[in-house]
Amino acid sequence: MGGPITLIAIYLTIWWTVLFAVLPIGVQSRADAGLPNDGSDPGAPVDPKLKKKFITTTWISAIIFAILWLVIRLHWIDLSRLPGPHS
Repeated sequence: MGGPITLIAIYLTIWWTVLFAVLPIGVQSRADAGLPNDGSDPGAPVDPKLKKKFITTTWISAIIFAILWLVIRLHWIDLSRLPGPHS
């Protein structure tokens, strides 16, 4: 599947994609919460729970990466049939 740098790059790509999917889950805006407008954007989240979302993103990404690694390692997908340079 590649060297360690390639594996890290693939994992980080998966991580960022999953992060953007997880970020809006469970978010309540200031307007939805009925909070007064104190000059902040009414669509700003009241409590974004970023630490929890980063942890969730990390384990979901690890599972997706492990599945991808297994699929490629067990040759369920033949990468030699994909276009591009092959080694």
